[in-house]
Amino acid sequence: MRTTTRRSHRLLALAAVAALTTGVLAGCAGDSDDGDSSGSGNNSGGGKTTLTVGTFGVFGYKQAGLYDEYTKLHPDITIKENVTTRTDVYWPKVLTRLQAGSGTDDIQAIEVGNITEAVQTQGSKFVDLGKDVDKSQWLDWKNAQATTEDGKLIGLGTDIGPMAICYRKDLFQKAGLETDRTKLAAQWKGDWNKYVDLGKQYMKKAPSGTKFVDSASSVYNAVLNGESERYYDKSGKVVWDKSNGVKNAWDVAMSVATSNMSAKLKQFDKPWDQGYANASFATVACPAWMIGYIQEKSGEAGKGKWDVAAAPTAGNWGGSFIGVPTAGKHQKEAIALAKWLTAPEQQAKVFAKQASFPSTPSAYSTLKPAAATTEFFSNAPITQIFSDSAKTIPAQVFGVKDQPINTALTDIGILQVEQKGKSPEQGWDAATNEIKDVLGQ
Repeated sequence: MRTTTRRSHRLLALAAVAALTTGVLAGCAGDSDDGDSSGSGNNSGGGKTTLTVGTFGVFGYKQAGLYDEYTKLHPDITIKENVTTRTDVYWPKVLTRLQAGSGTDDIQAIEVGNITEAVQTQGSKFVDLGKDVDKSQWLDWKNAQATTEDGKLIGLGTDIGPMAICYRKDLFQKAGLETDRTKLAAQWKGDWNKYVDLGKQYMKKAPSGTKFVDSASSVYNAVLNGESERYYDKSGKVVWDKSNGVKNAWDVAMSVATSNMSAKLKQFDKPWDQGYANASFATVACPAWMIGYIQEKSGEAGKGKWDVAAAPTAGNWGGSFIGVPTAGKHQKEAIALAKWLTAPEQQAKVFAKQASFPSTPSAYSTLKPAAATTEFFSNAPITQIFSDSAKTIPAQVFGVKDQPINTALTDIGILQVEQKGKSPEQGWDAATNEIKDVLGQ
């Protein structure tokens, strides 16, 4: 979702990307413009209570029919989803409304890149959901991310973002490359530089008008989200400029940005969506939540042409939570809806629709992608690929300004190099100046 991707985010999504991203997403993906469609958030009419759900991108609840199912079970409830495409637009508005104590939706989505900020600075603005749920349903580390220092659970886990590589096997075939997912995964296993090397091979015989990858930022997010060290250390100290994980991700991204293999598209913008529809790039770093996005944006023309292979390294890109603001006028009803939407049974239904990978382990044995999704991705064993990735995801530390730091590196630093022809050193310096502003240095 977000995806996102990252991504998202000033992003992702990322972290949205990241996002992938996403992102973004975030991680996560989007289905509206970059604005916000939220209203006052607590309308009611016709004797029914209207609950509003604020999200960034495609969470899959509407697409999987969960809103319709819930309102049939609860005829006194109607649900309105307010969607903002990008997390960097969505989250600042949520923060403003939380601080004002008004204007929030009854349920607000929180991307993983923003959860630390929400926990550390906005904990009092959310209902403690730990009193109303069986916390053992979720992954321990997922709960921990949304728990305040005094034990308050401010968000219920939705998805996580185990990584894969989605690729157009028709374009690979035309470029004379291996198309078998298992053999491809073996070629780049353990090293993202091997993935970049394959991109160089692709470009030697690339079908006209196509590139190997969507963007260098996409690759950056994918690499970083497989690293144990990111922007903060365990003590909460900012270490982004000394982080080995950041350096590794930046170096791989620069290999892409300074080559001819990137389509130079900013993830989750409309040209990126069009890139899917036009088959203008052959691969994309693909967290589980992006499966549904690719299927939607590629359309019928992409059916059976996309495939999925294991990523060079396991990683988690994106994943989200939903919380209930204390400013909401329908807290009791919102808590009930949040619990229901994130229950293992509902998470499995969202996976079946768009492969968003659950944060509730009891759902894993029941996961089945939709037949249309399996067919779209060339009968790839999607569940197995993402499950295998999820088992070896490294533990990661997130910080309060994780998302804007990520945004500075992807949307400013990398784009300076990729789209404006600046040197990697100039891109790094531009990102550094932005990060100093973000951190108040």
